[in-house]
Amino acid sequence: MKIAIIGFGQIGKTLAGKLSAAGHEIRVAASRDPGTIAAEAVQLGAQAFTATRVVEGVDVLILSTPLTAVTSLAATVASLPVSTVVIDTSNYYPFRDGAIAALDGGVPESVWVSEQLGRPVIKAWNAVLSYTLAHHGKPEGADDRLAVPVAGNAPAGKDLVSQLVNATGFDPVDAGQLSQSWRQQPGNPAYCTELSAPVLRAALAAADAAQAGSRRDAILANLISRRPPPTHAEIVATNRSMSAA
Repeated sequence: MKIAIIGFGQIGKTLAGKLSAAGHEIRVAASRDPGTIAAEAVQLGAQAFTATRVVEGVDVLILSTPLTAVTSLAATVASLPVSTVVIDTSNYYPFRDGAIAALDGGVPESVWVSEQLGRPVIKAWNAVLSYTLAHHGKPEGADDRLAVPVAGNAPAGKDLVSQLVNATGFDPVDAGQLSQSWRQQPGNPAYCTELSAPVLRAALAAADAAQAGSRRDAILANLISRRPPPTHAEIVATNRSMSAA
């Protein structure tokens, strides 16, 4: 498939490398001039484009940007045919994104993203740390393989995204409709806790919408205050302990 990735942070870069290695044609774009990321893109098996040109003729578009960039991408996304699957990997952090009233009022993040873009999206790869995505993928069928939740309304789109999740080294878990994607947002037990598929399903079921926002903020404050900064294992452990019911 021809896949475009807008956003060249750690998640975007890792997805570019993994999906290229799986045999897909990868295009990437960032807020910077394409020339500034071209060499790194080539190392990942991808090509760098502007955000406008990166989507030309693609089968899949992965948005790996902060929520603040979503509205500026609406016109670019609108140019895509309805058959193009759009994947949202974003998470809402008010300290970074500023307060978004709809999200603070309980609208699931990817429902809001879908509304801003004016088209359906699939939510995936948001609930996995970049280090986990880069280093903890395993072959399909491995006993200790970790899982990634996938939420969305279009069965065919979810099936395609699940295949891509599998190609990156993780078991895809159907997390329900997009309206239920709040269960994989920050502050919930399924978020960045490195779980197997059966345990992830239980974690999604245990999500608490009323507590998620305060837990998200408490976890972030805890991690930021650590000196020295927490290790990857400590981040996972903190997410597990502080997001639990």
